[in-house]
Amino acid sequence: MRKKTGLSWLWFAIGMVYFFLPLLATFLFSLRGKKGVLSFVAYEHVFKDPQFLRTFGFSLEMAILTVILGLVLIVPTAIWVHLKVPKAKPFIELLTLLPFVIPPIILAFGLIKTFSRPPIVLVSSPLLLVAGYIIVAFPYIYRSVDAGLMAMDLRGLSEAAQSLGSSWITLLFKVVLPNLRTALLSATFLTLAIVIGELTLALILAWPAFGPYMALMGRNLAYEPAALAILSFALTWGSIGLIQLLTRGARDKGAKLGAVTH
Repeated sequence: MRKKTGLSWLWFAIGMVYFFLPLLATFLFSLRGKKGVLSFVAYEHVFKDPQFLRTFGFSLEMAILTVILGLVLIVPTAIWVHLKVPKAKPFIELLTLLPFVIPPIILAFGLIKTFSRPPIVLVSSPLLLVAGYIIVAFPYIYRSVDAGLMAMDLRGLSEAAQSLGSSWITLLFKVVLPNLRTALLSATFLTLAIVIGELTLALILAWPAFGPYMALMGRNLAYEPAALAILSFALTWGSIGLIQLLTRGARDKGAKLGAVTH
């Protein structure tokens, strides 16, 4: 048993070194913006660049719209599939794999060709970019929501709520969504991380997003792209930390209710 425990810790240490060593090297490289000393000059240059705030703000707005529209479209669909047509679930799961198979460049040109003619013309609207982001984030949103629905007795809860006279709107907002809080937060922060770092769609659709800005910095500068990489990593891990913080109360409450029930 001690040998197995020691071997497990050894593999864990190897994994941590493999994960954090490149990150540490990138961080140290980002501090070499001033010759001979370690400094945060590269970070200062990034924050002083007006393009940084403009592109990051634009991507954040697009990410928020993507989250809102994506959840409005996918959450009712996932609930409907679980309750009414469970046999369609394999087909929906197959659809969630398509964004991984279809290259973003093909998706971008398909959106341009489809929505550049009447009756719906969206080429000059950021809604077309949001539509592309929803497709890219679809697997993450749907699978997060699907996992949350599978973790609850959705059919039993819906039957109990309907037997008490609740409407579908009441069932959705007072029964289902509170139990999906962890899944919705996971989908939200995954979507934020994906949209803010996305490059191809924003580049081809010609919008001033954060992804093309990072790519441009990488072509023209040395230390600032490393600083941007660290900032993006911090944003992702900050989102994960927020998920843990915001869902801790829900887990503790569920554990207490389970203890009382038993």
